[in-house]
Amino acid sequence: MAACVYCGCATESRDHIPPKVFLDEPFPGNLHIVPACQKCNIGNSLDEEYISCLLECITEGVENVENLSRQKIKNILMQKPLLASRIFGTSAKTGTGVIFKMETERVKKVILKLAKGHAAYELNEPQYSNPSKVTLAPLISLTSKDREYFETPIKVNLLPEVGSRAMQRMIIKGNDAITPWTIVQPGRYRYLATVGQNVLVRLVIHEYLACEVIWGKEEALN
Repeated sequence: MAACVYCGCATESRDHIPPKVFLDEPFPGNLHIVPACQKCNIGNSLDEEYISCLLECITEGVENVENLSRQKIKNILMQKPLLASRIFGTSAKTGTGVIFKMETERVKKVILKLAKGHAAYELNEPQYSNPSKVTLAPLISLTSKDREYFETPIKVNLLPEVGSRAMQRMIIKGNDAITPWTIVQPGRYRYLATVGQNVLVRLVIHEYLACEVIWGKEEALN
């Protein structure tokens, strides 16, 4: 029996990477599935829902549920008034629009889970230890230098495991092997994962939140 990609325990279920709450229907036909124990599978469901709803509110810049245009998120918040209150209770109107306070540690837990899933699925490199760094920032807040660093496909210095999905996705440009971004659903979720002296996973949620997780010594996004 395969081990849970998040904790290494025996598996009882399978988990979607990314979770469907991040995506629109119809869902991608090749949505990735990884083995997971029941605890890890459902343990972050509420946090994933929170992130999806929060990012929708941030990007739309609305002050209440009724003004949301994406029906999926609107339905969640109408059915869960406590979640809506938690999100909109942190909002504040400024001269440039509506701002929201993000529960950063809650978000980081989900980012770490996603990164573990991608590392196992793409690289055949399950990561059960704590990463050396987990970083996140709005794409629009990055400097042009940081944005270029983050967006540029990564040159592969050490080839991934033969037969791994990362090996299959690799692009050869001249004498270089490149790890490209994989777009799960345009505007909703994309990621890349690579391994060398470290394991590195980058992902973008809702084309707003840029995240990077590293197991190793490489300097991460500041």
